[in-house]
Amino acid sequence: MTNVPSKVSIIVPVYNVENYLAKCLDSLVNQTLREIEIIVVNDGSKDGSGEIIRNYTQKFPEKIKAFTKENGGLSDARNYGIDKATGQYIGFVDSDDFVMPEMFEEMFLLAEKHQTKMVVCNIQKVDETGKVTQKLTQIPNMPEIINLENNFSVFSDLSYFACNKLFKKELFDQKRFKKGMHFEDIQLIPQLLLECKTIAQTQNFYYQYLERTNSISKTHTEKGLDMLKAVADVEKAFGKSGYASRKKELKNFQIFEGIYSFLAYLAFVKEDGTFYEMADQLAVFREERQIKIQDILKYSRFGKNYLLSLPLKKKIFYLLFFAGQKKLIRKLI
Repeated sequence: MTNVPSKVSIIVPVYNVENYLAKCLDSLVNQTLREIEIIVVNDGSKDGSGEIIRNYTQKFPEKIKAFTKENGGLSDARNYGIDKATGQYIGFVDSDDFVMPEMFEEMFLLAEKHQTKMVVCNIQKVDETGKVTQKLTQIPNMPEIINLENNFSVFSDLSYFACNKLFKKELFDQKRFKKGMHFEDIQLIPQLLLECKTIAQTQNFYYQYLERTNSISKTHTEKGLDMLKAVADVEKAFGKSGYASRKKELKNFQIFEGIYSFLAYLAFVKEDGTFYEMADQLAVFREERQIKIQDILKYSRFGKNYLLSLPLKKKIFYLLFFAGQKKLIRKLI
């Protein structure tokens, strides 16, 4: 077979996912876009994942490139994949998730049509039976191509998952995922957006995010403080970017990722001492950035007041927290 250059490199980090990996790889080898390479990085798995990868590599040698490395975590495995990628564009798929067959073809065509460095699609959360539990629309009420100069609210409104986006490879020339950091997507993806003049989007729900009952993300620890460090890293990049004067959007980003997202994580921290220590760190974060309670309460996302749009239980948690009722919250949780 002649070697056709890859249009898209899809990077799949793998660590102990033997129950989910076949479904993920099936969804990738069956992509309607033919000129793809699937870079599977076995990050030191100790289960049967390695055997599954070998089987797929033998079956689809023209599509799958498999690599094995010592365990270094998600960021390290993704970075390893970026180094091996030869495609014009890069996509990331987590090995317990799966995608729809047309995902990479449509996103590649959008990137080429609009000559943009980033394309976004919508996400569906699914349970282990494949049932859709939640639809996550990423950028509602906006056109297929978005000029960031004129619509910079996107910077603070967007969800910064790596896996529902297609990136021009050159975005990674100087940047990589931060090794050993939780919330590495929040740390890096906004920095990549700051390198873009436009982004494109499809309203199709191509990415299927599996909510695993035994997922590691269910254990909430002081690692959540990495979210605040991620925001601080983005702030530095923001100050050096072409959008440095857009202070309102930066503040909204700080409020959404540094306060609301952080508190959504904090709500599930079980250990009292850790909870109070993290709450103290959040107070420092707010004070340093002079974010007032009224700024948080008035914060809007996609043109709607964010707090008012939330389910009652979340609303109560946030309001009690902002009112300083942390001990009461701990009794209720």
